[in-house]
Formats: sequence, C-alpha cells, structure tokens
Amino acid sequence: MIYLDYVSTTPLNSEVNKMYQSLLNNYFANSDSLYSLGIQTSRFMEQSRHLIAEMLNVKPTEIIFTSGASESNNMAIKGCAFQYQNRGKHIITTAIEHSSVYNTFVQLRDVFGFEVDFISVDQEGNLNLDELASKIRKDTILVSTMYVNNEIGVVNPIRKIKEIIEKCNPITKYHVDMVQALGKIPIDLSIVDLASFSAHKIYGLKGSGILYKKESTSLVPLINGGQQEEGMRGGTSNTATHTMFAKTLRLALENQDEKYQHVLSIHQYVRQELEKEEDIVINTPIKNFSPYILNFSCIGYKPEVLLHALEKMECYISTKSTCSSHKNDVSKTLAAMKLNDDIAKSALRISFSHLTTQEEIDEFLYHLHKILKSIKKQRG
Repeated sequence: MIYLDYVSTTPLNSEVNKMYQSLLNNYFANSDSLYSLGIQTSRFMEQSRHLIAEMLNVKPTEIIFTSGASESNNMAIKGCAFQYQNRGKHIITTAIEHSSVYNTFVQLRDVFGFEVDFISVDQEGNLNLDELASKIRKDTILVSTMYVNNEIGVVNPIRKIKEIIEKCNPITKYHVDMVQALGKIPIDLSIVDLASFSAHKIYGLKGSGILYKKESTSLVPLINGGQQEEGMRGGTSNTATHTMFAKTLRLALENQDEKYQHVLSIHQYVRQELEKEEDIVINTPIKNFSPYILNFSCIGYKPEVLLHALEKMECYISTKSTCSSHKNDVSKTLAAMKLNDDIAKSALRISFSHLTTQEEIDEFLYHLHKILKSIKKQRG
C-alpha cells in the first residue's frame, strides 16, 4: 500500500495506541469523581494539559481539550463573536479556509447577523494583505486565518497578519487554525489569541483536539453543563483521549527539523518528476509553501477516474479537502485562486510524511504515468 493522503488523516502511532488501550482498561472512572480512581484519572489528564502547555510555551490554563479541530474552530470563532459582539459585529476571515471555519463565518452572517469579509488571494494562494488592512475597522472583533492551507500548502504570514491587526485595531482578536502546521513547522502562540489543533493529523487519536485560548481572551461557552474545562465545555471528560494528546504531541515534535528535510526532499523530487508530464500543472506555489502538501492538475482528465485507477494499484491520494470530497463543485481554494477552469476541475492532492519512502514515491509516479498514457491512448 502507498498512502499519500496524510493531510486527511494519519495512521495511529503504535506507542499512542498501546498506552491508550491501557488507559481505557484501567482508568475509566469519571475524572470529576471524588474517590481515588476518579482522582487518579483526573491527575493523568491534568498532567497531559501541563505537558502540552510546556511544549507549546503557554500556561496550562490556556489549554482547552476538545473533540478535534472542527470543534476548536467553532468554539474559538463563535465563542469570540458572541463574547465581544457588544464592541461590534464585524468579523474577517479568508476565502480559502477549511470548511469548519468558512461555514462557521457563513452561519454567523446568515443566522446571527454578523457582517463578514472574506479576504481574497492571488493565483498562488497568497493572502491580499492590503485588502486585509483596508477591511479592519473599529467594530472588527475577530480575524481568523489558517496557518497552512490544507489543499495547496500555502503558508500564511501570521506574524505580518498580527502586525496589521495591531496597527489597525489592537483590540481585535486573532484566531489561527494551526492544524496543518503542528509537528511540521515552528509554532509561536505568543502572536495569536486563539489557535486550533487536531491529534489525528499528527499520528494521534481521532476525536481529539485542543484549543489554545490566551488568558486575556474570553469566550462564550458553546456547550453548557458542568465544571469541565473551566466551564468552557460541559460534559464528562474524555480523559483517556485527552491524556494521550501530550504523548502524541511529544512524538510529533521529536526530530521535527529532520522530518521536515526528508519531506522537503520528497516534495522537490515529486514536483520535478510531475513537471516532466505534458498534461500536468503544479498548483502548490514554489514559495511560502509546506512541503507536506502537493496539489497538481492533470488537465483533461477527471480526477475521480485517476483516483480510482490509482486505488486499484493500492495508491491512495485525494482530489481535494476530504471534508468537501463528496461535492462535485470546484475546490473553494482553487476557485478563490481564479485558476483556469480546466486546471481547477482536474486537481489532485498528494501529501507526504516522514514515513514516506523514495520507493513508494517512485512506484506512485510509475503508476500515474502509466495510467495517464493508458487513458490518452483509449481516447485516441
């Protein structure tokens, strides 16, 4: 099997799996219980929170456990919008956000009456920073951008974005979806107010995420209930899952630079080989990109046909963001980039890992080349 869809999800690390099973079997008590088993279960979870905070250079009280990035994004955006709406109801995001961000802004606009601006990008997916600066107003309460785009891999200049926010309206909160950055590129949480993360993108458990919330930022809770997560997220804590995030993160951060260089080498090799194919156009930019993602179009070929042909060879890739994979329309990101229709409609996405080998890549390239020739010959 050749797996090239690591952006969508990653295999579970065996160390994480082993420890998780032990926690499930031996520490199943409710962490809010007052007897010893409950107290020990709670202690494990809080130890995880402290370790995560230490690795991210923040305070333990600034880490909120969630069910994943989609919940973290919703908690950050809606919670912030509702908390600060007395200051204004203008919020800003970009045209290329993950659906859990983009659709949340649409709901805030259509259901709750917020005014939303979606900042445009150029043909390489780079954010229009001048437009951002011009859109920030006195009543702007929130700006939300991703760090690394999950479809083409473009990296947003979050430090510059923060500087623009500080200059235009320093009390505006800044949220960053950092899902595709964690464990891959350096992260500095001192420049943001809120940040979302997911475990299953870094070889951890599905249904596991965290939200970083700076101490000076307040949110309206979306799930009301008990005292869990300082009253921010009611419901019995998923203690085994939350406990495992610390180990997952530690393993992801180990040898991060070495892993990055391996993936960069793989990315450059694949890009070079794909550029030799006459019908292929690379959509991932050559600057300000994450090497973990490579988006390209096979012009004149239906992406689903290529995907299933590769699947028969046990090569697994993606046509676009998995959260939108069942829709037949053009990817929102590629549409925002205003690419030629033939390019946008024929896009494929492959994504790499430190686990990806040269042999796997060569086999994938061989199968892709053979399939493209076969389809073209059939047409002829």
